[in-house]
Amino acid sequence: MMRKLDILLYTRASGGGGAERVWAILANGLAARGHRVTFAFDETTANDGVDPTVETIEVGERHPVAVLRLARLLRTRHFDVIAGAVSVSCVKLALAKVLALSRTPLVFSYHGFEEYKTGRLSAVGFYALPALAPLVRRFVGVSDGIVRALVERWHAPEGRTERIYNPVPLLAAASAEEIAARPPIVGAVGRLSREKGMDVLVDAFARLTTPGAILVVGGDGPERERLAEQVAALGIDDRVRFLGRVSSAAEVYGQSRVAAVPSRTEAFGMTTVEALSVGLGVVASDCEGSREILAGRYGTLVPVGDAAALATALDRALATAPDPGPGVSRAREFSAEAGLDQWERLFTGLAATD
Repeated sequence: MMRKLDILLYTRASGGGGAERVWAILANGLAARGHRVTFAFDETTANDGVDPTVETIEVGERHPVAVLRLARLLRTRHFDVIAGAVSVSCVKLALAKVLALSRTPLVFSYHGFEEYKTGRLSAVGFYALPALAPLVRRFVGVSDGIVRALVERWHAPEGRTERIYNPVPLLAAASAEEIAARPPIVGAVGRLSREKGMDVLVDAFARLTTPGAILVVGGDGPERERLAEQVAALGIDDRVRFLGRVSSAAEVYGQSRVAAVPSRTEAFGMTTVEALSVGLGVVASDCEGSREILAGRYGTLVPVGDAAALATALDRALATAPDPGPGVSRAREFSAEAGLDQWERLFTGLAATD
């Protein structure tokens, strides 16, 4: 029987972005398996999705206050393992570990190629990685691409760096007949920020030749207003729908015939897996995360930022008879259960050597 652990997970918020969502899924899943899970975060979000069985602690958005509160927590509780997601949170958890004189095994989890650009502490998590390495028992990247970058560019110790794909709760698959009967809707889900490339998708959609095509976008973010202006300028207001924040990608993919993932950069791509899991054809930009998931067989890749190529591929996908089987099978390799199994094995192994 696997030992039940006392685990601390820490990141920026209780939900919202990709990494935060992953940490909430991990917290819920480990708690459901009988582990005692404490989920600490800087701020609470309205759509956190954290299960009541998970103990939650809000440590505050000010970095010094958060570090001190985390250190106090580490002094008063004996955790079997502690883990941070995204570099800024990893650095703060490492500082708290030092202040608390804690010997608890620490895991750093990296979720993006460009996290180092988002703030000074985020940069420390990359540029000072060799100096932080003695404090860290394992470095985790959410894709093989991230692991390569951590080892080759940022000098993470190769023997203590591994890949664990994000645990993705898969959506219910539709049949080929159901998908074929839908209107020619292109669905996209993601944060409306520059790195997600929604502006490229809007440009591409304006070039589509498929009669009656509609674009449905789920998500919110800082680019929302600019995207609306772009849609208006292109004269396609009547064919583009922004749904805002959605509770599940199923709200978009459940009505779509094809999924578009136009990201400029993507470390993994949970929405790509979700699109495959419902049986949709996927057209994605050729960035690391999408390339790794689609593996040259499960979707179509186009050059990053190339609206003309994206439009051509979307027209072709809309005209192609759906074949959900291969994509649905591929999505199972990234299921929540598969990811939870890997994280549980890692945490159990680290706790056993403590």
